[in-house]
Amino acid sequence: MSAITTADGVNIFYKDWGPKDAQPIMFHHGWPLSSDDWDSQMLFFLGEGYRVIAHDRRGHGRSAQTDTGNNMDSYAADVATLVSALDLQNVLHVGHSTGGGEVIRYVARSESGRVAKAVLIGAVPPIMLATTQYPDGLPMSVFDGFRQALSQNRAQFFLEVPSGPFYGFNRDDAAVNEGLIHNWWRQGMMGGAKAQYDCIAAFSETDFTKDLQAVSLPVLLMHGEEDQIVPIDASSRKAIKLLSNGTLKTYAGLSHGLFATHPDLVNADLLNFFRE
Repeated sequence: MSAITTADGVNIFYKDWGPKDAQPIMFHHGWPLSSDDWDSQMLFFLGEGYRVIAHDRRGHGRSAQTDTGNNMDSYAADVATLVSALDLQNVLHVGHSTGGGEVIRYVARSESGRVAKAVLIGAVPPIMLATTQYPDGLPMSVFDGFRQALSQNRAQFFLEVPSGPFYGFNRDDAAVNEGLIHNWWRQGMMGGAKAQYDCIAAFSETDFTKDLQAVSLPVLLMHGEEDQIVPIDASSRKAIKLLSNGTLKTYAGLSHGLFATHPDLVNADLLNFFRE
């Protein structure tokens, strides 16, 4: 099993497939999942000749179940450690939801030459929580509800999220995919409850305004217009105004988990952006 150890002693699992001299794509998963969420994308881009890399965020998946350091600064530092350990250059970074926040924080602080482009899919920036600056965000009661549900019955909560709003399976006309639901549950239950609990604050309360403003490299924002987890009006439609070199692509009728429900569509759009 491939893994690195961070400066604070945390074991981080990662996958690294493909030619080591090919351009790397690094995938960053959402809460409370793992690198397995990117299987369709990793196989597709491996077939296109890229080197594909994905890690399990600290406390998630097969990485150490940390009780400390579960915050966005540590997540970005862990990415920097992995990038340095693999000596990656000219990387294409793709982050979903919480992973999108991780990407923009890392990219804003990255060493010259390390990053080529970034993609944020259904991502949390600039901030999910309603604030004076961003009043269209979600109230704290939503995230307190997440914490309560996770604390009381994590296994049930991790069935309800993918069965309902995450993939839009609570819509009357939805084509429910049981495999996606069970795979979401499997990934979530692999991680540590304490790290996942702490990560709720990380993905909801972190303000990425300065990170977005600091990034001049090309950034593609992809967002489902029917996203019930990270509403598009409070996230990508705000974030695009803060990027100096950003592009926003929206998808009518698609959910938060659009890259899993519609991989062919999303993969083709990613490939086009990478080749531009």
